Amino acid sequence: MRTKSIHLTCLLILGFFAAVGQPISMKSANIIASNTIPSPVKETTVRMLTEEIQKRTSIALKLVSGQLKSNEFTIALVLSSDKDLGGKTIPVSADKNSEEFKAEGYRVVSELTDKGGILWVIGADARGVLFGAGWVLRKAGLSPKSIQLEQKTNVAASPAYPIRGHQLGYRHTANSYDAWTVAQFEQYIRELAIFGSNAVEGIPFHEDENPSPHFKIPAREMNVKLSEICQAYDQDYWVWTPVTFELHDKAKRDAELKLHEDLYKRCPRLDHIFVPGGDPGDNHPREVLPFLKDLHERLVKYHPNGKIWLSLQGFSVEQIDYFYQYLKDNKPTWLQGVVSGPSSPPMAETRFRLPKNYQHREYPDLTHNVRCEFPVRQWDQAYALTIGREACNPRPYEFAAIHKTYAAFTDGFVSYSDGCHDDINKVIWSMRAWDTQTDVREILVDYGNFFFGKNLADNIADGIAALENNWKGPLAQNGGVEATFAFWKGMEAAATPQLTENWRWQILLLRAYYDTYTRRRLIYEQDLEKQANIVLAKAPQLGADKAMASAWGVLEKAEKAPIAYDLRKRIEQLCQTLYNSIGLQTSVPKHQAKGYERGCLLDFVDYPLNNRWWLEDEFKKLKPMIADSNAKVLARLNVISTWENPGAGSFYDDVSSTSKGPRVRTIVDDATDIAWWDNGFSRARLSTQTFQNNPELVYDNLESDARYIIRVAGMGEALLRVDGKRLIPILYNRENETFKEWIVPLNASQDGKIIVTFDEPEESHLNWRKHSKVSDVWLLKR
Repeated sequence: MRTKSIHLTCLLILGFFAAVGQPISMKSANIIASNTIPSPVKETTVRMLTEEIQKRTSIALKLVSGQLKSNEFTIALVLSSDKDLGGKTIPVSADKNSEEFKAEGYRVVSELTDKGGILWVIGADARGVLFGAGWVLRKAGLSPKSIQLEQKTNVAASPAYPIRGHQLGYRHTANSYDAWTVAQFEQYIRELAIFGSNAVEGIPFHEDENPSPHFKIPAREMNVKLSEICQAYDQDYWVWTPVTFELHDKAKRDAELKLHEDLYKRCPRLDHIFVPGGDPGDNHPREVLPFLKDLHERLVKYHPNGKIWLSLQGFSVEQIDYFYQYLKDNKPTWLQGVVSGPSSPPMAETRFRLPKNYQHREYPDLTHNVRCEFPVRQWDQAYALTIGREACNPRPYEFAAIHKTYAAFTDGFVSYSDGCHDDINKVIWSMRAWDTQTDVREILVDYGNFFFGKNLADNIADGIAALENNWKGPLAQNGGVEATFAFWKGMEAAATPQLTENWRWQILLLRAYYDTYTRRRLIYEQDLEKQANIVLAKAPQLGADKAMASAWGVLEKAEKAPIAYDLRKRIEQLCQTLYNSIGLQTSVPKHQAKGYERGCLLDFVDYPLNNRWWLEDEFKKLKPMIADSNAKVLARLNVISTWENPGAGSFYDDVSSTSKGPRVRTIVDDATDIAWWDNGFSRARLSTQTFQNNPELVYDNLESDARYIIRVAGMGEALLRVDGKRLIPILYNRENETFKEWIVPLNASQDGKIIVTFDEPEESHLNWRKHSKVSDVWLLKR
């Protein structure tokens, strides 16, 4: 966007302040709309303004026609092509290249008199008027009987990127959308539009075959309702529709085409069909492309300007080359462009190879925290094990940076979202796509102002930023979590009933409680394990059976004497409140979420943050062995008790832990909690649930005359090198939680430093979840 604005320092009531700066009553305020604004967007914009203002102020704007009067307060909605309205000349720029003449652009201008005034919302087109009204709602101070804006407003803006949308799939996979009514969808689409969104993507097919227990109406009906809402708000309506069957099966192909045509016929608005090449789907483009052509023929029968898109997700190099050769040979006019999403080729490469007459759209994953396109880097394992993949995840500064990295290669985006928990990320992405230079804090203040009120706007902005910082670095060492909690608790103490009923408030407050509870529990439970290991180390003196019994007595305090019960109780209350207010499903048994990976943080709120489940299982295996193999039992207890503390002169690294891997130099984005075992309830040792495939570790200050052995735990292969030289193992077990060992050559360690690296084994024949993993690395002095 190109933005030109003048903001003088004193405040103005939207009805604008008198010359002396005193508030003026808005009880008799009017709204007038030019007849040249196309319907239904004109009526929608008027309704949006009047309803949102009345909710917050109890002021009912009156829709009027006729002459504009200088002694009344009026919001005037017009097009930049209009000459005048109600006897008043419209204050557009003389420069026809100004923002209010560009697609979707607007200008907002205030004109005052001693007794009244006009707030002009001037749009280049219907969308421009809608977005200009959105600017008013974002910036206005709306409180009981008062509407305030900055004095002498003159703001012009138009978007930098033409595609700015979000996927809102009405399906059971989503953790909240499947519980929404039509009215809730309209409200959310309205709010996204207020923050600059111009597109909605639905997921229409096959959901009625396995309907969500939360559906208010059948999916077949809801997807048409979404189309109707998009028509009312002039939002592009996209459809995401993977091909999950073999396209050479003619019967299934014909049935799918018929299904599509039925939807096309029923939707009043349908602009784009997006078919992912993979994720899911595994057809070759030689079958996919003719199928897309057939879809286009059916689409334009009902929506003449409808467009077809394809992603190259999951395509092999050969398949990608086939696609580009197809474009070169056939020059298909029915294809609008390519979408880049997770597992797609690099976006810069796609834009370079794609002919300029085709558009390029991003499909960014804003909804997930791990096992995803943009995972939280170096996320503490305690979060990954509990708050999980789809928790409330405001990452405004990180996502602003990610958008900046990739946006220049695209014509815009429609995000991947599976619930309202990523609401702030959607707003950040939309606003930065509108203007890449918009300050992140300004966006957060606008967010706070519109959804929480002017008095809380700055605090909400700071509180959201603090929640993002809660996820940075080792959790136990992040004292900022407690400061963030105190900040939110202070706001909670002063919260009004209206605020406590706000689902956005509920979900942010839940994060503040959950982060704090998790940190306190982590510190407590990790300390219990340290105490237990001290007991186990005395097994040769106490006896194996007594040592294990005493150690377990320490460990079970986590459940018999849990910490922070008041926080735990509040978390459960907030989860239920969110289920009631917005349909957020944080539990499988309580809320019938589709699966534990789908935002079910309530089900993991007490997941062990030490290794007591693993230790319990180890003790059960060892106890029957004591009578016959006491020496083996004692040896195993020694390995267990010294796992993370191998002794003076030796070193241990959990390769994916931000706190327990000080010698690890590699940072793998998705190294945290990749191992989604047993629906998240794995009893494996915590360090083995996180890993890297090929970590690099640097050791220095080694003793020049000492002999060292490298030990590795993980799964599969570990092709280890020391200072670039491949070593031959002396022990090599491939199963989880077993060891591999190598002797470090003296000529490598004599200078006091070694670098340990791993070659990547050839495993292209395996699913990525079965690739070799390194979880723990020891350098043991012998």
